[in-house]
Amino acid sequence: MEEIKVSPDYNWFRSTVSLKRIIVDDDDSKVWSLYDAGPKSIRCPIILLPPVSGTAEVFFQQVLALSGWGYRVISLQYPVYWDLLEFCDGFRKLLDHLQLDKVHLFGASLGGFLAQKFAERTHKSPRVHSLILCNAFSDTSVFNQTWTANSFWLMPGFMLKKIVLGNFARGPVDPKMADAIDFMVDRLESLSQSELASRLTLNCRNSYVEPHKIKDVAVTIIDVFDQSALSYEAKEEMYKLYPEARRAHLKTGGNFPYLSRSAEVNLYIQIHLRQFHGTRYAAIDPAMVSAEEQEVQKAWRTDGRDGDTEEDQWASALDPSQP
Repeated sequence: MEEIKVSPDYNWFRSTVSLKRIIVDDDDSKVWSLYDAGPKSIRCPIILLPPVSGTAEVFFQQVLALSGWGYRVISLQYPVYWDLLEFCDGFRKLLDHLQLDKVHLFGASLGGFLAQKFAERTHKSPRVHSLILCNAFSDTSVFNQTWTANSFWLMPGFMLKKIVLGNFARGPVDPKMADAIDFMVDRLESLSQSELASRLTLNCRNSYVEPHKIKDVAVTIIDVFDQSALSYEAKEEMYKLYPEARRAHLKTGGNFPYLSRSAEVNLYIQIHLRQFHGTRYAAIDPAMVSAEEQEVQKAWRTDGRDGDTEEDQWASALDPSQP
């Protein structure tokens, strides 16, 4: 159970990237916790939003890898918010505090849903330049718990944890997936009753994404085929909502591929972000991008090419089923 917690990478992350706590609401009990790594000169970083059971630490592999490649990456842990509009307002205030006009969002499960809702909420004055949705959903009804959503705040912590654990993979899994599950269980144990109850409320209260409001946002969908908590129907609905989205498929990895298949997920994130190199929305230090690559990216944007770009070929190399 301690494999990830005692790993050199995790220990290096904890010793080199400082945890910051920021209050942006009038209620000083609402504290955003975040890790901010990479060049602070980047004004359009990628921000990582965790699932119900996650904390900011669950993306430590992404923080280490992406910042090492020259990207600015911020991993968040949200305060207690019981309402989607309240969350979106708090997140907007956080971006204002960090002086970030637009950002790229990577969201896992609930984090992906919140990322979509924030993009939708701010569509008249866009704050989201692109989305990477990992095992994400667009309609809370997929969990069949909308009728209990308003009672989560009453439940004791052990009952809430039992609800969350019921969605974790069962049966035999490979060692990396087992380590990922154990690490997420440890992170789940660190959450208070109010943190967990509020997240489950956001996760299950009746709500859905209105894709027409974010049709101009570039989207990549990362899905895992094996032992995911999401149903096939939920995944298909995501594809219907975002027909132009790039699809990144992992054959294995479970619910937490950013831990169990971090190298593949990091590569897909890099592929997604490369389309913005050389623009004001680049999440990477320009010094880390070769002049040749910048010229290629500029040519693709100028020509408006939708064919097999280098990113598409790279993705196909990872997944032969990629079109």
